[in-house]
Amino acid sequence: MSFSAFLAFPGQGSQHLSMLSKGGIEKIALSSEYSNAIECCSDLISHDAYKLIEEGPEDLINQTSITQPLLVLCSYLHYHQLLNSINVTPTYLAGHSLGEYSALVAANSISINEALALVRKRGQLMEQAPKGRMSAIMGLGQDTIADICETASNGTHSNVQCANLNSPNQTVISGHEDAVDRAQDLCIKQGAKRSVKLNVSIASHSMLMLEAANAFKESLKAADFSLPDMQIIHNVSAEPSSSLDDIRSLLNSQLYSPVRWVETCNLISTLDLPIIECGPGKVLSGLFKANKLENYFSVSDVDFYEKINSYG
Repeated sequence: MSFSAFLAFPGQGSQHLSMLSKGGIEKIALSSEYSNAIECCSDLISHDAYKLIEEGPEDLINQTSITQPLLVLCSYLHYHQLLNSINVTPTYLAGHSLGEYSALVAANSISINEALALVRKRGQLMEQAPKGRMSAIMGLGQDTIADICETASNGTHSNVQCANLNSPNQTVISGHEDAVDRAQDLCIKQGAKRSVKLNVSIASHSMLMLEAANAFKESLKAADFSLPDMQIIHNVSAEPSSSLDDIRSLLNSQLYSPVRWVETCNLISTLDLPIIECGPGKVLSGLFKANKLENYFSVSDVDFYEKINSYG
C-alpha cells in the first residue's frame, strides 16, 4: 500500500555517538551506493566520518562545523533507507534549522555532496561568530518572551531575541550572555516555569550571526540549486517558496532569524498526513507532541517500520 507523508528532518542537538548502528543505518552506510557521500563528508571534516560517528570522540561529534555535515549525512541515509523499505510518497518536507538542508537534498533541490560542503562552511562560520548563549524558556507565551527580550536588550553589543519558537510552552532565546541572563531572570519573574541554559557557546538564530550570514552569501550564491520536487516549509517564512533566489535568501537569513516551528506545526495539522521524523534522535517527535500533533513517527524508533507499516 502506498501512502503520502510529511517528512521532517532534525537539526543540531539530535546528534549522538553511534548514529549509524543505533539508528539502524549501518548497512546502508557501508553499501557502495552511498560510499561517495561518506567519502565526501570524510574529506570535508578531515576525519573518517564512519569511524567518527561510531567511535567518537563525542566532543568532536559535537563540534558545530563537524556536527552539521554528520547530521545531514545521517539524515540522508535515513531518508534513502526509508524510500527503499516502504512505499511512501513524501509530499511536504521541513527541517528544523540545519534540517532544512536535509529537506532540500531529499527534494532534489541540491546534491548531497554540495549540501555537505555548504553546511560544513555554515558550521565553520558559526564557530567564528561572537560567542553567546542560548536558553530554553518553558511555560511562558512567545509574545511575552519577545517583549522581555526587547526589554533585556541594550543595543548591538548586548542583544537577545527569540531563536527557536518550538512549541506554545517552549521558546529558546539567543544572544549575548549578559542579555540572555537578564531575559531569563525577567521570564521567571513573569511566570515562566523554568529556564534552562543550553550547553552551547554559539548564539544561533540571533544577530550575533549577522557577519556569518554575510560571509555565507557567496557560498549559497555559488551552490547549484534546483527548484525542489516537493513542497518545503521554510523556517524563516513558515511556508513554501517557489523561487531559487528566495531559497538562497531564506537559508541565509535563517542564520539570524527565528525557527518558526509552531507555525510549521500549525500548517502540518491542516494537511491530514502522517508525520515522519527522518534522521537521528527523537527531538522533533517531542516537539510534535508538544504542539498537539498526532500520527507522528521517528525512523530512529526501533519499532518504526512495524509501526509505519501498520499505519499505512
